[in-house]
Amino acid sequence: MSTHVHRSPSALVTVVLGVLAALLVGAGAATAAPAPAPGQLPLQAPPPVAVPPAPAVALTAGTPCAATVDACVDLSEQRAWLTDGAGTVTYGPVGALGGTRKDPTPTGTFTVDYKDRDHVSNLYDADMPYSVFFAPAIAFHTGSLSERSHGCLHLGKTASKRFFADLSPGDTVQVVR
Repeated sequence: MSTHVHRSPSALVTVVLGVLAALLVGAGAATAAPAPAPGQLPLQAPPPVAVPPAPAVALTAGTPCAATVDACVDLSEQRAWLTDGAGTVTYGPVGALGGTRKDPTPTGTFTVDYKDRDHVSNLYDADMPYSVFFAPAIAFHTGSLSERSHGCLHLGKTASKRFFADLSPGDTVQVVR
């Protein structure tokens, strides 16, 4: 059950001015609080409310990614890791080269959708061995570590085989810049 307090417009203005004055005084300004309206009690500023800091996200040691993800990619460092989803690196870092400015690799946290060992891109007519898709038309796969992709993450052959073997549909992938 809630209780509503109805005040006249002049009482509301007095309340607002009192709160503003209290804030200014608290910030070091030399301002006197307005006098209460006739019949009103003097207004006091509410006590400050402590705002708790945002909870820290636990990271997988040695990576910029959350401890709960199964694969981590740092686009700016061109590195990737496999993790156990509990904060421990199980493989990596390995070289990982993402997309171009025109076709960037998306950042965020994604879920592995499916895997295709012998995928061929119908968009670019390109072989994409050991593909692990985690975003629409975006995958880890074997590719050049010196030539950027159309948004996918190129891994060396050994690394792409390991990512393919270790990741399963439903696993999480975090990509940061």
